[in-house]
Amino acid sequence: QVQLVESGGGLVQPGGSLRLSCAASGNIFSDAAVAWHRQAPGKQREWVAVISRDGKLEYADPVKGRFTISRENAKNTVYLQMNSLKPDDTAVYYCYLVRGNLAVWGQGTQVTVSS
Repeated sequence: QVQLVESGGGLVQPGGSLRLSCAASGNIFSDAAVAWHRQAPGKQREWVAVISRDGKLEYADPVKGRFTISRENAKNTVYLQMNSLKPDDTAVYYCYLVRGNLAVWGQGTQVTVSS
């Protein structure tokens, strides 16, 4: 069974940066689409960014120009580089993988942007 483990969250001041990691238990990222989602307190989970099987990148409007998603197949890891962070970016960030009929969520990592 595939498992995803996120890491890299924490507390950061507005304008700061964090890099989240999503590691898979197995060599699966090279043939999968992987997305980051987030859920703020009292709000619905929302999509943030996705990297497709062939490497196409897409971003939600609130994070365009500030966040970058990337994949390192050799390490079975997908990253989310987050720059110019704002208090509105505070949320639990989840990694989500789709490969054929397989769909897996990670457990989430907390990101808090506050002074």
